[in-house]
Amino acid sequence: MKPAILLSFFVSASLLAQTAAPKGPAKPKGPAIPADAQWHDVTTWGVEGRGWGDQERKRWFDRFPAKAEKTVTPAVWGLSRDSAGMMVRFKTNADAIYCRYDLMDAGIAMPAMPATGVSGLDLYARDEKGQWRWVACPKPDKQHVEAVMISGLAPGEHEFAAYLPLYNGIDKLEIGVPPGAKFEGLAPRKDKPIVFYGTSITHGANASRPGMVHTAILGRRFDRPVINLGFSGNGRMDTAVGDLINELDAAAIVIDCSPNMQPADVTAKCVPLVKQLRSKHAKTPIVLVEDRRFTNSWITPAKAKFHDDNHAALKAAYEQLKAEKVANLHYIGGDALYGTDAEGANDASHGTDLGFMRQADIFEPVLRAALK
Repeated sequence: MKPAILLSFFVSASLLAQTAAPKGPAKPKGPAIPADAQWHDVTTWGVEGRGWGDQERKRWFDRFPAKAEKTVTPAVWGLSRDSAGMMVRFKTNADAIYCRYDLMDAGIAMPAMPATGVSGLDLYARDEKGQWRWVACPKPDKQHVEAVMISGLAPGEHEFAAYLPLYNGIDKLEIGVPPGAKFEGLAPRKDKPIVFYGTSITHGANASRPGMVHTAILGRRFDRPVINLGFSGNGRMDTAVGDLINELDAAAIVIDCSPNMQPADVTAKCVPLVKQLRSKHAKTPIVLVEDRRFTNSWITPAKAKFHDDNHAALKAAYEQLKAEKVANLHYIGGDALYGTDAEGANDASHGTDLGFMRQADIFEPVLRAALK
């Protein structure tokens, strides 16, 4: 057989084999959304984690009001359009819950963060003891998401909370239930929120689900609203962000910007930011958080030295503020925020769910003491 004919034979045989070869078991089809499902637009009752009241917005689900576009940096403004930290609550006796939403960006996932964390809608419910427990998180694969979140629910009325995407924005969001089911949208609670101002870590990278970032975990543990002002690569103790925070009536303000700052920047900006916040929040607890350590800094001396210097800069600012009698100031060290076994991140810098849980464990007692 001539070489050309031989090659043609093998190519044809290969294609035939690919066509004939089984492609593995078919994915089981889950329950479908009924055509007569009842849909409820969450903007009619509101979401938590969306501060600044009824001030005008470019998009309903933006974190900042429209006026911020003129004062914050372009990068912060763009990132503020992600829905990180927002949560919608409702009650229903339905045996199934559906979701239908449109995402702002086509980037559904990131290299180190799955679509469920970047663009997912993460559902929790209260159990019989009143504790929040996880229920479901659909897997988005395009900008328009329409999915059965959960079916086969236990009989009775339950309170649910759905966390919105961390690294994507929302254009429209509806919650659906089967026809005839009771449904009540729960307005945002009036409790003062804990406000977190920080970096990509606060923003939620690289949590597997929106409910697994430490800010959300702490919101459940304290059972109060949270406002997430994490801006990936751009949490830098900016005065313009401080001005916006000063418009909020916060239960506590957590400043966790050091990972995006050089030690000299921490020295230059920390004390002025705290004093700026104190000018409008005379008694509100303010918590300063040290830079977390890269999980591979134990074997990379330059990174370890950077963290040492960054920690020292923040600690010096904290001591200066205490010496100047700035009251109700609290401090969280960074050495063990991801744990001490190098297992708390998937890219050295950003937490896995394990890393976020460990951060929440360290933040919680400090915040409990501050909130008393």
